[in-house]
Amino acid sequence: MEQKVKIINRSHHELPRYATPGASGMDVRAYLPDGPVTIPSLGRVLIPTGIYVQLPRGLELQVRPRSGLALKQGITVANSPGTVDSDYRGEVGIILLNVGAEPFTVSDGDRVAQLVIAPYVHIGWEPVERLDETVREDGAFGHTGTK
Repeated sequence: MEQKVKIINRSHHELPRYATPGASGMDVRAYLPDGPVTIPSLGRVLIPTGIYVQLPRGLELQVRPRSGLALKQGITVANSPGTVDSDYRGEVGIILLNVGAEPFTVSDGDRVAQLVIAPYVHIGWEPVERLDETVREDGAFGHTGTK
């Protein structure tokens, strides 16, 4: 089933879209009409997209890195996954982080991230004195071993 979402596109690029029928993420492009932006090694930059969305309540837009950029160039999304809430109406921006050894240049129209639409629920806290027991209990990071 396809859910319709209102979008304004102030860039001159195509709307974010799924590259294949089984894709969960849509590629989104940089909107840099004033020219390329270079991200130094270990630097971060907010990349504009020129798009604005109106998500229905109960849905969020997650901003995720593109695996090819992450593997080949060391370019990732700084707050991955980034979240665009259903009541946000500003431009969708992508915080790119360069963890690679070399500077990386982003040009207008480059595919810089993926957008995934996901449902969320609001909860109400129920203060209690004790939580239900589990097999894991308070086993934290790495408690199950490495193999």
